[in-house]
Amino acid sequence: MALTKQKKNEIVAEISELLAGSKLTVVAQYQGTTVKAIQSLRKSAKENGTKISVVKNRLVIKALESTESLKDVDTSTLTGQLLYAFNDTDEVAPASSLANFAKTNPSIQFVGAITADGQFMSAEDVKSLASLPSKNELIAQVLATLTSPLNDVMNGLSGNLHALLDGIESKATA
Repeated sequence: MALTKQKKNEIVAEISELLAGSKLTVVAQYQGTTVKAIQSLRKSAKENGTKISVVKNRLVIKALESTESLKDVDTSTLTGQLLYAFNDTDEVAPASSLANFAKTNPSIQFVGAITADGQFMSAEDVKSLASLPSKNELIAQVLATLTSPLNDVMNGLSGNLHALLDGIESKATA
């Protein structure tokens, strides 16, 4: 069923809003992926704040042209059956969601990504971005690094205290 002009304008407005608010919009081919698998992807991506949309490329190009900061994005690679992953809070989340899903569904292939400042990233850049840890994991790594000297000192002191107590106990029983 063909979309009416009004419905197309609504979709373009919605996509424009998503593009403008998204820190990173990842573009991927999904040809050969089942509807059930796409629904599973949407559900798993929603957990980290990523919205997955399957939209006609022509409508996405119109949305890019109507968004002031994204007018100059190279749209030459937006061909074929594509899905778009938007996230307004985390730059890595859309790429990692799709990369994790692609491990079990190899029909998902990265095409690239559109950054918030209107640059188009290559598929290789998106793959390397997807391998980065999430924001929360990075924070945990920094905290672990900062607390490791304190933990090492505490472990050293507690280890020596145990040895001292063992030595006193052995002398007391002898």
